Amino acid sequence: MVVIGHWTSLHYHAEVGGAFANLGVRIFFIISGYLITTLLLKEYSRTSSIHLREFYVRRAYRILPAAIAFMLLVFAIYWHELRWYHMVAAALYVTNFDYAHPWFLGHLWSLSVEEQFYFLWPGVLKKWHRHRVAILLGVVGFAPVYRVGCHLLKLHGRADETFPAVADILAMGCLLAIFAPRLPRIKWGLALLMVVPVILVPVYVAEVRFRTTLVLLLVLWPLLHCSIAGLLLHAVQTPYWILNNRPVVWLGKISYSLYLWQQLFSYGPQHRWYWMLLAFVPASLSYYLVEQPLLRLREKESPAGRGTIDAVRAA
Repeated sequence: MVVIGHWTSLHYHAEVGGAFANLGVRIFFIISGYLITTLLLKEYSRTSSIHLREFYVRRAYRILPAAIAFMLLVFAIYWHELRWYHMVAAALYVTNFDYAHPWFLGHLWSLSVEEQFYFLWPGVLKKWHRHRVAILLGVVGFAPVYRVGCHLLKLHGRADETFPAVADILAMGCLLAIFAPRLPRIKWGLALLMVVPVILVPVYVAEVRFRTTLVLLLVLWPLLHCSIAGLLLHAVQTPYWILNNRPVVWLGKISYSLYLWQQLFSYGPQHRWYWMLLAFVPASLSYYLVEQPLLRLREKESPAGRGTIDAVRAA
């Protein structure tokens, strides 16, 4: 959605392409909130605590190597178009607060949101575990108020990329992780009904040209986020074969590197559709030559990984 949406919105001036690219990021945030919270809650149920240092080390191994490889090359290629503060913002994962960031760093706003989420949520969950639902509901209620404030202050557009503006999307995924064990099975008929907002809300967003309306803010966005969360739970409860065949699984594996590199190929000045496909080349190289070696090293260095290796050796 992001790759195709970027390319169509830029080269065909199609607002609907940008709307579906935005939808892809929203799905990403809800999946992330669900996944991270599920892992943290499992650890809390086992140990009655969350080991923050171990969490941050594992996230650093997962995220930083591929991101550093991308940034170093992009900084070298576009050196004359960069200011020092753009590079600092990218390196510190605060691009979402750098409103003047250049186009080739634009997609890092969502990864900055992710890093800020990783930085804040595990500590909050550890310290206020008993109040986790109230905190998340507070975030869901605060984000629309923040967005309205940004628009009243004429901070249009990129202010919507700041963490408080999208924290409610992540919070929806977190809430799903908390309540998923108690929710009933979502049957295909209800799941099909949930697809309707996922298709129609981006079309509405394109029609209003990304303007924030009260209907969008108070009705359609919450409906969309609930529908995405419901479809995610449905996919977890009912694993479809198409989500588990080898090409789709492979695409999922390289998705982080693909997201990093797609900006240069789908959002750049190129006018040929096949440039989108070329993004798979650096994405694959990044996955196999950067991500995988570092993830293997992580498993060796982490206490859990060392324990597994020791157990195998003992056996």
